[in-house]
Amino acid sequence: MSDYSLNTELDGQKLSCRVVHSRRKTLQLEVLPDLSVRLIAPPGTNPAVCSRMLERRRGWLRAQRQFFRQFHPLTTRREYVSGETHLYLGRRLRLKVVAGRVKSVKVTRHHLTVCPGESTSPRLVKATLWSWYREQATDVFQERLRGCMVRLKLKPDDGPRSLVIRSYRSRWGSMSPKRTLALNIDLIRAPRECIDYVVIHELCHLKLPHHGPDFWSELETLMPDWRQRKVKLETITA
Repeated sequence: MSDYSLNTELDGQKLSCRVVHSRRKTLQLEVLPDLSVRLIAPPGTNPAVCSRMLERRRGWLRAQRQFFRQFHPLTTRREYVSGETHLYLGRRLRLKVVAGRVKSVKVTRHHLTVCPGESTSPRLVKATLWSWYREQATDVFQERLRGCMVRLKLKPDDGPRSLVIRSYRSRWGSMSPKRTLALNIDLIRAPRECIDYVVIHELCHLKLPHHGPDFWSELETLMPDWRQRKVKLETITA
């Protein structure tokens, strides 16, 4: 079954909910930072079941959308020119573009200085910055993974067999049946405690490869403040 949209009404206004199918056993309703609503459902779920959940969660939807409104307007689209702000590990830094012979990225207290070479075209600035982001993510994600495994008392042989960095549009990470941990490169823009939330979430899938009640109970035990970290992650990177 392909993805589709459900329409309902909230506070006198039309509300559209995108229904996305995923290999899971339970329904998961989400409000995204841009105030859009998404319902993740197991393949073959009857649309009527999705509609009933949407109706039952009206109060929750209202509260979540109200919460995210306080962060609007969201970050504008990046042009990769001097003066705009960019995130690195939760820090909001002012971009400074300079020309030079050697490509480089430097972080100071308030600035992110990018030298894409002798040309300072936005395309090259973006490529240089994200190449640097990937280099930083390789080191930082490995460091956070090691720390989280110590926290969970996981031995190396019991953890992920490999760590890969990917670009995802709608997820922060994944754990494959072959125990490959994939993390979204965009996490390098988030605070370390938010990275840890995603890592521990995925480590829980080594034991519980689903999002059923047992999974959420396990995550709650290991990280009681995971909801706050999730909200912080979604709002700061919006």
